[in-house]
Amino acid sequence: MPDLATPLIGWYRTNARDLPWRHPGFGAWGVLVSEFMLQQTQVSRVIPRLDEWLRRWPDPAALAADSPAEAVRLWANLGYPRRAIWLHRAAAQIRDRHDGVVPRDVEALLALSGIGDYTARAVAVFAYGDRHPVVDTNTRRVIARAVAGRAQPGPPGRRDLAAMDALLPPDDAEAAVLNAATMELGATVCTARAPKCDACPIAHACAWRAAGYPDTGDDRRRQARYEGSDRQARGAVLRRLRDAGADGIRTDTVLPDWPDSHQRDRALATLADDGLIDLDGAFVRLPRA
Repeated sequence: MPDLATPLIGWYRTNARDLPWRHPGFGAWGVLVSEFMLQQTQVSRVIPRLDEWLRRWPDPAALAADSPAEAVRLWANLGYPRRAIWLHRAAAQIRDRHDGVVPRDVEALLALSGIGDYTARAVAVFAYGDRHPVVDTNTRRVIARAVAGRAQPGPPGRRDLAAMDALLPPDDAEAAVLNAATMELGATVCTARAPKCDACPIAHACAWRAAGYPDTGDDRRRQARYEGSDRQARGAVLRRLRDAGADGIRTDTVLPDWPDSHQRDRALATLADDGLIDLDGAFVRLPRA
């Protein structure tokens, strides 16, 4: 296999975006919060919200001491608000199980609420400098093209970790840089729809390019349309409750003009099931505990 690490690392050190979680001393808590926020959310939307969160809650204990309602309120428009509840629960677990220090061990991280394989490895690598393969959507696309000669990656699987692990240099620090560099390449150059192959530092070694850019199909799962969806109704309910204050509002005044009353009621029920709202008789509010 051609050496992909050396040109990728060199490219990254010259071309990486200046992002707050890449600054020296950013800290494991900041990395963890940023990784929660970055799941399925654009970097440009995350940066101002991340700064606001870390100023208000500079460590896990600070967030755990506040109410889940405040976490949901400050999550604002980031989408997928269950992440706010999971992050609040993880903060309490870090406070209670790890003396308020974000753990370094991948298994300990996986035991926290809302943390999956990617986030656990990302914290261990980017906050603590340990050597693990870290694979996100961008990484998978780079590997699919450069190594496997495919236009798009297949469904996620353990094979992606094995493929990334095979690319990592033995040095821990260099391995961390390569993980970040591969993600950065996928996010800015080897993009899904319009890859900038002329600007790619590993174009000379890319199997997909060498094969003439074949259309090998696209097995990625398509996200359902937002407009008119249950997700839109859930988001509208939460926006209404963020503006309502701690006491909440009467349930029958939540989105009274929503075009589909069954969808509105379903949104209330699923939000309550997810712990994102409290339904208390005729009143509804953001969660108090």
